[in-house]
Amino acid sequence: MATIIYIDNEGTERSIEAKNGETVMETAIKNSIPGIDADCGGACACATCHVYVDAAFQDKVGKPEDMEQSMLDFAENVQDNSRLSCQITISDELDGLTVTTPESQH
Repeated sequence: MATIIYIDNEGTERSIEAKNGETVMETAIKNSIPGIDADCGGACACATCHVYVDAAFQDKVGKPEDMEQSMLDFAENVQDNSRLSCQITISDELDGLTVTTPESQH
């Protein structure tokens, strides 16, 4: 298990115990984290689970694959640390991962 820290665009922080093997998006949906809509249910077919990954974890989560990068092209306010939370699989190595939701997912 790992603790994932979700920060919404207003600065409210929520720490959630997450199961290894699930995605950051799945954990967010199960815990009603605001700002992660996940319209496609985690199929990497939209960009409504867009998050900003804290700099301390960027190397651990890695760069987006081509499909994810294509979806990020449709997201608003993309930054160098942007990822789709449906593509980040939770592991012990990600304990303490902090992600921030953008102002808008549409």
